[in-house]
Parts: sequence; C-alpha cells; structure tokens
Amino acid sequence: MVDAYILIQVRCGAAQQVAAELADVRGVVEAHAVMGPYDVIAFVRVADADEMGDLIMDHMHNLPGVSRTLTCSVIPSTTSLNSTIPSSTEQ
Repeated sequence: MVDAYILIQVRCGAAQQVAAELADVRGVVEAHAVMGPYDVIAFVRVADADEMGDLIMDHMHNLPGVSRTLTCSVIPSTTSLNSTIPSSTEQ
C-alpha cells in the first residue's frame, strides 16, 4: 500500500470543482480546496507506485484546471492520527 498527499495548483476559480471531481477518482481518499501556495490537497491510497503514477498522470493531470502537482509520499510506519484536536476556545 502506498499513501501520499498530492498538492495541486489549479487555475483561478477551479479549486472547488477540481476537489469535487477528485472525490470520484479511485484511490483518492480525501480532497480539499485549501488556502496557500497550493489550491487543492488530496490524500491518496493505492496498491503500488505504478498505480500512483497512473492516478497522477492519467487522472489528476487530465482534470480541467489542473496546472501542477507535487507528490509527498508518506513514509510507512510514521502515520499518526489525532482525533482530539482542541478548538480555539479550549486553549
């Protein structure tokens, strides 16, 4: 299993549409429009590196509005999930 965060730059005004279209792509676990130097961040989980390449090259790069991607592969056994994130009023 290969996990990665894909940082995606899109043309102006396309972030919401790209994130919504990514939700239907096999292997995409989550996709969010975000603020910052990248417009969409997707978390993907696929079987192997070949499938990752297919996902990025055949699907993400062909979505209308996508101009650039940056793939950040997750290092196995370093994943940490914290389900209790304090709100700003709890600090």
